[in-house]
Amino acid sequence: MSTTPIGRYRWTICALLFFATTVNYLDRQVLSLLAPDLTREFGWSNTDYANITAVFQFVYAISMLFAGRLIDKIGTKTAYTLAIIIWSLGAILHAYAIPAGQTTVNILSALGLAVVPVSVAGFMLSRAVLALGEAGNFPAAIKATAEYFPKHERSLATGIFNSGANIGAILAPLTVPWIAAKWGWQTAFITIGAVGFIWMLFWELLYDKPEQQKRLSAVELAYIQQNDSPDPAIASGEKTAWLRLLTYRQTWAFVFGKFMTDGVWWFFLFWLPKYLEVQYKMQKTDIVIPLAVLYSMTMVGSIGGGWLPSYFMKTGMAPYNGRMRAMLMIALCPLVVLAAQPLGYISAWVPVLLIGIGASAHQAWSANIFTTVSDMFPKKAVASVVGIGGMAGGLGGVLISKTGGWLFDYYKAAGNIQTGYTIMFSFCAVAYLLAWSVMKLLVPVHKDINDL
Repeated sequence: MSTTPIGRYRWTICALLFFATTVNYLDRQVLSLLAPDLTREFGWSNTDYANITAVFQFVYAISMLFAGRLIDKIGTKTAYTLAIIIWSLGAILHAYAIPAGQTTVNILSALGLAVVPVSVAGFMLSRAVLALGEAGNFPAAIKATAEYFPKHERSLATGIFNSGANIGAILAPLTVPWIAAKWGWQTAFITIGAVGFIWMLFWELLYDKPEQQKRLSAVELAYIQQNDSPDPAIASGEKTAWLRLLTYRQTWAFVFGKFMTDGVWWFFLFWLPKYLEVQYKMQKTDIVIPLAVLYSMTMVGSIGGGWLPSYFMKTGMAPYNGRMRAMLMIALCPLVVLAAQPLGYISAWVPVLLIGIGASAHQAWSANIFTTVSDMFPKKAVASVVGIGGMAGGLGGVLISKTGGWLFDYYKAAGNIQTGYTIMFSFCAVAYLLAWSVMKLLVPVHKDINDL
């Protein structure tokens, strides 16, 4: 007896999300790779650099809240296009940070407000625009995944598209230092920023809602919607109030998990090039291979983390129990980062590999924590909940970045900046266990939300 093939167009959509996330991380990492050179050129302190990265994280955090709401309101396709236009222009704006900073300083001075150095002001403005657009990536991608995948495939699809962050993190050190060395740091920002417009053309051509997608077979559409219950609110355009979402423990579990762990990834992303320069005297292209190896390791975590809950579910475990068991196993892995500084005297490769394990675990964690939202909430609320959690994660990132900048300047003045990194790595190591414990306390047993 023959069966009709299900079809695989949903994986084309997953590929689009993967490449968007790759571009997203390429754009946000250019600054960190050029930070040692820019620090020397403009005389930045660690606090100056922390302020620049904190602006990105703060604007990203606030924008995530409204990005989720906007995506739920105007739809995935239009919102994603708008997001990548804004963040690509923001990435390119970094190349013009000095004139932009001069204009910003002049305006602030005319208003009688305290000002920062021109270079700092320019890069802060550029990071703010970049963050405004980039905030749309994950809420839109999670919503697209909820639209195009049945529940049992969502964590794998999320893991795959989320691995684009790792590819972006790998490609950035392989390309940015070389472009900057050959044509200057401004060209690096312009070249990488322009890539987003190429992706946008494919998105406009290939994406539509599943119900309107002509390339999607009826069999595959039925497969995608097999676990969905009719939701009249989606058809009517009804939206759920933020305050209503905040009454659910499930929302707070996601919010706390993001607040505790998002900043860890951003700390690794924004500070590792400076760490390798400070502690191991690596400069310019010296960091290419170590960072490429480290972020290559994270590919395993992202895809493996998406697969692990499915393994437990196939053994008969309930989806929530399987996911929480997987997340507990993942939360134990970053503990190896505690040994990064004590064993760092052996070789620079020791902290690189240990931090690589921690970063890999973060990507595995991220694939699963995102999927808890689409598992528990109806589709009409997914992007809004992801946006609320993303705001919390961004604010956690601001706190970590500002704390790191202060610690590094303090211990640098004391002649022992390594202690500052030891403190920060210790928090990064234990954050996931703390997050898992509170999440489990808030939602000990899975319960679908059907009353929104």
